[in-house]
Amino acid sequence: MGTALIYDEEMTKYKLLWVDPTCKIEVPERLTVSHAALVQSGLADRCVSVPVRKATDSDILRVHSEEYLEAVKKTPYMTLEDLKEFTLQYGDVYFHPNIYHCATLAAGAALQLVDSVMTGKVRNGMALVRPPGHHSMRSAANGFCVFNNVAIAAQYAKQKYGVKRVLIVDWDIHHGQGVQYCFEDDPSVLYFSWHRYEHQNFWPKLKESDFDSVGKDKGAGFNINVPWNKVKMQNSDYLSVFCHLVLPVAYEFCPDLVLVCAGFDSAIGDPEGEMCATPDIFAHLTHLLMNLAGGKVCAVLEGGYNLTSLAQSVCQTVQTLLGDPAPRPANLQGPCRSALESLHCARSAHRQYWSCLKHAADLPTSDISTKRFKLAEEKEKKEDSDKETVWPEPDKRFAPAVGAAVVLPDGVACPDGCHPFTLSEDLDPLIVNKLKENFLKEADDREALSTLSRLIALVDKMEKNEICSGLALVPAISMATMCVVQHAASALRNRVLVVCVGDWNVPKFTEDGKTLVLQFSNKESEECASRYYIPVHLKKGFSDVSGFMQAVMGLLLPLGYQYDPSLVVLVRMSDSGLCDSVWQQLTGLLQGLAQGHTLVLMQDNEKECVGPTASSLLGDPAPSLGPLLAPLSEDVESVEKLRDRLKAEWKLLQNTAQDTGRDAEDRS
Repeated sequence: MGTALIYDEEMTKYKLLWVDPTCKIEVPERLTVSHAALVQSGLADRCVSVPVRKATDSDILRVHSEEYLEAVKKTPYMTLEDLKEFTLQYGDVYFHPNIYHCATLAAGAALQLVDSVMTGKVRNGMALVRPPGHHSMRSAANGFCVFNNVAIAAQYAKQKYGVKRVLIVDWDIHHGQGVQYCFEDDPSVLYFSWHRYEHQNFWPKLKESDFDSVGKDKGAGFNINVPWNKVKMQNSDYLSVFCHLVLPVAYEFCPDLVLVCAGFDSAIGDPEGEMCATPDIFAHLTHLLMNLAGGKVCAVLEGGYNLTSLAQSVCQTVQTLLGDPAPRPANLQGPCRSALESLHCARSAHRQYWSCLKHAADLPTSDISTKRFKLAEEKEKKEDSDKETVWPEPDKRFAPAVGAAVVLPDGVACPDGCHPFTLSEDLDPLIVNKLKENFLKEADDREALSTLSRLIALVDKMEKNEICSGLALVPAISMATMCVVQHAASALRNRVLVVCVGDWNVPKFTEDGKTLVLQFSNKESEECASRYYIPVHLKKGFSDVSGFMQAVMGLLLPLGYQYDPSLVVLVRMSDSGLCDSVWQQLTGLLQGLAQGHTLVLMQDNEKECVGPTASSLLGDPAPSLGPLLAPLSEDVESVEKLRDRLKAEWKLLQNTAQDTGRDAEDRS
């Protein structure tokens, strides 16, 4: 279906005409370097180019007052002195004779993107727009923003296409107070924002940007703020908030459309954000949203003032929307103490509204540490202010020529888009002998030898990045899993994540860290949990979809990201009873790991699962699960006990202010 890219050079044709130290960073080059990077990388050519249109008055009036619109309409005819005086009415914004024209194009581009996605012309897309929008309020320009592009797009989607639930994820480093004000009493729009806050000392310095602003009246619970009270947040901090807050609530909400306020001033090197998250993290954040709303994701550019990290982050986002595998995550050491405090407070503030957060810890009773350490931080900040931030350019991402290869028994049709995998050359005789010695009881079991040989050859092709993912129906799933894991883990730098769904006597793998096993089952495991074997007991098995998905987001994803495997082996036992939509969600989410190198093993009687599984491996969005009900309290308790037991060693599992975070290691 493709990915839309919306850009028009017209939106670069305004700039600051007088001296203003605050506004000088908002320059036309923000747009030109972003688009040039997409062109130079070849990503622009792979996208569906969608022309920009102007937003009409009726479009703009969905969010803004008629009085404000009429006032902005007069700016093209103002003198320089008139523009200066007009600007003084508002906060941290500037006007130019051409800015009204550009602002109608920016809002119109967001609407064109919604049209393209909602009509099925494309699956998803990104609009490179200027001016940004998320600070603009009903009757006021603010923070470089004239019209609230994403808020207008959300209202438009609801009114034109009958969209019932819209998720807005705002990862810009500033709080999008304009979006919050627009929807704070509207339960049909779930707005999430993280933002630099520093206890109300960072712009826009609003009390309602704090974690306890949860929405009003019927919209209570549908406004989620995570205030960053320190600078230098890293990839781990961003991922932790997604796994423990954004995703659980988003899946429970079950949006029909996802809009992203894609501000990249939250990336490393930005003078506004002063954060340390590298551009590749936006590939992962984007991927984690792409199985929501049937894949209908619309990203609209907001901030970003370091032209290098801005362009890199835009490319990472667009390449993921195009379906390319995400890069291996970098520097995941667990969240810092300040991030844990903000996450803890946000989860606590919302636990009365969302069943997935019912178990969240109480609000911290004592002053949080960031207040106690604030003076020391201010001194450190001044000392660091003159240092230039340097980071490596993101590695080039390559999509293998073969998206998904399959090993299937005779009589099972190869799904569309997949490649049937055959041995192009004989395996090394030493490997064949090893297979016979270790796995084949019958010396002449040629069929089993052929299957195992193809699996090993497939894993080798995946390791060389010639094939992205694989799917195999096998007669003996335990033997096939052991064979694949032993072979893959034998390479020096390889780590294998094994995810088993269903009851299975998991073979013992080594505890040297080369293999991490998570098993989801409705039976208590006879083997005790260890650092590298983690049994997840679900009382009603997989009929409790909410409990299972909560375990996936709160346990599996944090563990998987911190472990950073080179291969994911996903094993489905025939007795799992997992419905196709949940299985596809699991498969899709796991493809954010290991550069998409996921090998799915299923029993040969699971033929009906081949099509849905192949669809997910090829990047098709999983079907919606519908709004999730409350998980079983027993399952929640079981998962929480497990998380609590493991969190000291696996720091991405931490989500409360009482947890130590990575700071303890930093100070040691």
